[in-house]
Amino acid sequence: MKSAAATAQAHKTEKHEIRPGQSIELLKELHILTRDGKMNQDSRRKLKQVYHLYQFIEPLLKQVLEQKGTVNLVDHGAGKSYLGFILYDLFFKALAGENTSCIYGIETRDELVAKSSELAQKLGFQGMQFLNLSVAESTKSSALPAQIDIVTALHACNTATDDAIDFALKKKAKFMVLVPCCQAEVAAELRKTKGDAVKNNPMSEMWRHPIHAREFGSQITNVLRCLQLESHGYQVRVTELVGWEHSMKNELIVAEFKGGRNTKSAQRLTEILNATGLETLQPRFFLPSATTAN
Repeated sequence: MKSAAATAQAHKTEKHEIRPGQSIELLKELHILTRDGKMNQDSRRKLKQVYHLYQFIEPLLKQVLEQKGTVNLVDHGAGKSYLGFILYDLFFKALAGENTSCIYGIETRDELVAKSSELAQKLGFQGMQFLNLSVAESTKSSALPAQIDIVTALHACNTATDDAIDFALKKKAKFMVLVPCCQAEVAAELRKTKGDAVKNNPMSEMWRHPIHAREFGSQITNVLRCLQLESHGYQVRVTELVGWEHSMKNELIVAEFKGGRNTKSAQRLTEILNATGLETLQPRFFLPSATTAN
């Protein structure tokens, strides 16, 4: 049985981990806190990851807000909208009633959209909207503004990250925050390409064995995405989201539009596709129909 001092210290630690002004009711609804306001090891880890990501996104929100007076953000593959709710609670909530700033959660599972909408209404988070749309549908939907400031896609599986990039380019996003996951498409293409160009390339040993093809495919997918973003005028930073002990899908890509076109990155992208036998994927990574941000 814990002593009174140990119990008091535990409560003090939990309160310290929760940011000032954070909605306790929200944290309970997201099951980060138990109904009696306590936190277990799993929820503590989850909260730490969300706060760590918020440290990357908060400066972007502030920059857009200072420049425009409002800020909108689209979260693709929102799921249960952990990120969206935390962002709203910590940043957008203070803007409520002052401007038209908004978070849009895009999700294809209608039951999650319904639950998120109900929770936002219950908490009075009026600047949150949840739409049951695919990424392709959201690009054309009149429910979203013509221009989006920030696009996030966290653990978007396989080509879903590429779809989010396509959306962001077409919506002229100022910033993108991406945590890719389960990149299988490129690995599958690597296994299929057995042409002379690849056979004569000694680097093809990096994907000759299936396990290497999977890991190399995941790595090169993100390399190609970064080159794609740079070719469209974005400055790209790549870092880890949390410690590798928490997740192997840990790569965080933050892109900021700076303007112009980077022909060197576009050329290097083409060279890599040709050298690895991935020429068939060129339309996906170049997205010629996309327009660049302002």
